[in-house]
Amino acid sequence: MKIVLVGAGSVQFGCGTLGDIFCSDRLKGSEITLHDINAKALDAVLQTAKDSIEQNRLPFTVNATTNRRDAFTGADFIISSIEVGNRFQLWDEDWKIPQQYGVHQVYGENGGPGGVFHALRIIPPILDIVKDAMELCPGAYIFNYSNPMTAICTAVKRAYPEARFIGMCHEIGWLSRWLPRMLGMKHEDIYFKAAGLNHFSCMLEVKDKASGKDLYPAVRAKAPGFFERESGYSDVLDSYRATGILEESEQYEKKNADKKSRYEWADRKLIKFMLERYGLLPITTDSHFGEYLGWAWDVVDHRGILDFYDVYKVMLSQNTRHDIKLQTTERVVPIIDGILGDSGFEESAVNLQNNGLIEDLPPWIAVEVPAIVGKDGVKGVHIRDMPKGYAALLRAYCGVYDLTAEAAIRKKKSFVIQALLANPVVHQASQIEAMVDRMIDQQGKWLGYLQ
Repeated sequence: MKIVLVGAGSVQFGCGTLGDIFCSDRLKGSEITLHDINAKALDAVLQTAKDSIEQNRLPFTVNATTNRRDAFTGADFIISSIEVGNRFQLWDEDWKIPQQYGVHQVYGENGGPGGVFHALRIIPPILDIVKDAMELCPGAYIFNYSNPMTAICTAVKRAYPEARFIGMCHEIGWLSRWLPRMLGMKHEDIYFKAAGLNHFSCMLEVKDKASGKDLYPAVRAKAPGFFERESGYSDVLDSYRATGILEESEQYEKKNADKKSRYEWADRKLIKFMLERYGLLPITTDSHFGEYLGWAWDVVDHRGILDFYDVYKVMLSQNTRHDIKLQTTERVVPIIDGILGDSGFEESAVNLQNNGLIEDLPPWIAVEVPAIVGKDGVKGVHIRDMPKGYAALLRAYCGVYDLTAEAAIRKKKSFVIQALLANPVVHQASQIEAMVDRMIDQQGKWLGYLQ
């Protein structure tokens, strides 16, 4: 096999994914090609990979190139995680500039106006990646980790419907952490199913694997107390320690001990609201769910969101050590193993074009659903009887993704304006065009293509 990592100069993504690959027996003997536009960062990860292979006597070969077309030649699997520009500077602009124009968005990465501008920056380079892949290795599977996931996957499948393009997100992992502690059961004894749009997904089913007993009544009863007791701050720290981030975690925790209470579940109020009004448990824990709801501004814990954002920036800024840990931290390599081995296992969450997987949503939207993994690829599981109230919330955002995809593919500013006017988070119209012009001026390097 030839596996290509796009964006491999990122320490978190490059070293983390290499560690996952090195743990796979089925991928032994594979060629791994690292690709990034930052030659210096790329070389650092390459040297770390070579050292790890030598020290652990691993049966892999690794090389690196800044030439994407060279990297893609003969590729079987492409795993991509890219971002453009200064991530947090642009995120701040996506979040705060719309607020200056009167938009009450609770976050600015995936949903709301901020999510639209983020998507419009990153969709064009990802379309270029897919274009090269379709020319050079059309049968390759392309796994995407970049956000905004639904916008990217929707646009890619519209422009390149034959691409084997699959979106991956780790948010589903929170259910694996929450449910055993909440229910007092072992993880392997619990079956759950979640579906929706990426970062806008809820658990639809949870049951005891052995008896088939419905466990959702117990979740609804225990979740409020669970989230009052449990510290989201501690869970986030644990998850980042597992991937080598926050190397000085003990000193950091000691320094910020007095702030811990503020770093607990930023989404606690919104989770409680969804449980009370819809009977459903959202699967995200980092404030994204509220990005898609016009009424979330009135419900969420704004201080908690800001505190989480500050901690998140610190966590990523401390991720500077080049170190490959031989452990599986993400789900993409087990999926590749499952394809090659025709395993037939159920993967808990992937992002695929809908095409009837969720009947209440348009066929062209990318949905986040469970999937069966085997020799025929990654096949989404049909979701039946989606709760109507929840489906209505999801439908309300689909038009935004339709227009965002059209804006990026056709390079039309008028579609950007219409995407914002269709957005449930936007409640005024007179300043929208001025806001779009301001964002294009501010981020002209990435948004200047819009006419």
